[in-house]
Amino acid sequence: MGLLDDKVVLVNGGSQGVGAAVARAAAREGAVVAVTGRRPEPGEALVAELTAAGSKAMFVRADLSDPGRAKTSVAEVVAAYGRVDSLVNSAGLTSRGTLLDTTPELFDQHIAINLRAPFFAMQAAVADMVAREAPGTIVNIITSSAHGGQPFLTPYVCAKAGLVGLTRNAAHAHRWDRIRINGLNIGWTATEGEDATQRTFHAAGDDWREQAAAGLPMGRLGQPDEIADFVVFLLSDRSGVVTGSVIDWDQNVLGGLD
Repeated sequence: MGLLDDKVVLVNGGSQGVGAAVARAAAREGAVVAVTGRRPEPGEALVAELTAAGSKAMFVRADLSDPGRAKTSVAEVVAAYGRVDSLVNSAGLTSRGTLLDTTPELFDQHIAINLRAPFFAMQAAVADMVAREAPGTIVNIITSSAHGGQPFLTPYVCAKAGLVGLTRNAAHAHRWDRIRINGLNIGWTATEGEDATQRTFHAAGDDWREQAAAGLPMGRLGQPDEIADFVVFLLSDRSGVVTGSVIDWDQNVLGGLD
């Protein structure tokens, strides 16, 4: 449909999982796509896939736990393409910790990836948009656990709940700049990272997806490509004037009780 024709879209954490799905969907809709990641192999493979399909794409190697790299990764895209029209923050850390066993080091790791990195990437992207007096769009991938979450996700929940607040605060601050900023509280999703998490922290076997799906209302986990289509909609003009919204993209209903 060409929803993002000629737009420059930066996807942080875009080399795998939801981020990679967003990069593919944005490219299909006509965007020039840049993705960041720590490991060059999956990032460069994705860029090769996108360019082979006729899209413009680049990979920026960046450890987003470094706030300087969160900012300079935006600068690299601006240097390459002249601007950033849209930013998607999809990088995430989901290592486990409870209130009682979370160390300061683990807590800081979650803040660094799940909150500080989006903050400084947004700072750099919004500064570029404001300097050009141009509209823009940002989507933050958050989590339904930001509403409270499981006891073993305490530092993750703290950081992602902060990202909810940041999304709304920045959207309010820059509404007169015509910069729309929204978030998605996604539910349980079948990604490479979730597979590793289930095996590492929950001793899951090869059939964990089937077992998980059996306990979900729709009988399946969320899929990255479904989320990606929704993200592209929010990045595009088709989502109208919507800003400051944090949408629950999940099959469980907040507050619903049986």
